[in-house]
Amino acid sequence: MGRFDGMLLLSDYDNTLLYTEEALRDGTARPPMSRRNLEAIRRWMAEGGRFAVATGRALEAFRRHAHEVPMNAPIIVDNGGAIYDLEAERYVVKNFLPDCAPAHIAAMAERFPSVAVELYPDDDFVLVYRPTAWNQRHAKLTGARYEEAAALEAEALPRPLVKALFVGETAELEALRAAMAAEGLTAYYELIFSSGELLELTAKGANKGEMALRLKEALGCRTLLCAGDHLNDLPMLSAADRAFCPANAVPEVLSSGAEVVCHCLEGAIGEIIERVEKEG
Repeated sequence: MGRFDGMLLLSDYDNTLLYTEEALRDGTARPPMSRRNLEAIRRWMAEGGRFAVATGRALEAFRRHAHEVPMNAPIIVDNGGAIYDLEAERYVVKNFLPDCAPAHIAAMAERFPSVAVELYPDDDFVLVYRPTAWNQRHAKLTGARYEEAAALEAEALPRPLVKALFVGETAELEALRAAMAAEGLTAYYELIFSSGELLELTAKGANKGEMALRLKEALGCRTLLCAGDHLNDLPMLSAADRAFCPANAVPEVLSSGAEVVCHCLEGAIGEIIERVEKEG
């Protein structure tokens, strides 16, 4: 038996495991994966620990980079919209948006004309309405293929949808979220900021925390460790038996009670594993 048998470590991808902030902001090349992270993850798995990524990215936007990350457990994608087994090439859990979602999304897009919308079908492309320079940089960073929509007509939108992403100024997105809440739509959806300019819409219960607990149970693990840097990681950090965040995390995460480790660029996941190794 290994030292880390029964332990599941889940890491957010962008800006926790791999620093992509400048690549998304400026369109520059992203840095390579930290050797400290890679070596520590391999030690973790060699001692029986389970490791996987829990990302806000769609499956196809992460799958093309998955070979860079040592993993031995299914991944959480779409901000908790699904759990996917890369080795078996199948979904473990799917939690798609309800059939009413296209109508709700189209109505919000019309009501907030300065907000761009990304729609994620269960396919290998992203449908983008009112694309901005941010959407172009996002597509370059993830490698995902995206198609521009001339209009959002609910009946013509693809189904099923895994998630939607509203892109805009923080104040505008907060107003959009408040409008959806006022209309009772939060009964159908999770609405979580994944950055100041990004508001994620997933099905109710489809968040990283709920999926982390389901994955822990499915794998028969006794201990869940989670690491993340942004607001959409808070449900996962709350669900964890032990929570961590890199020093570059947003203030809300830094003050959440999670253990703060080094900056993502310095190998935050590596430091987490080193801490556990020293304690064992």
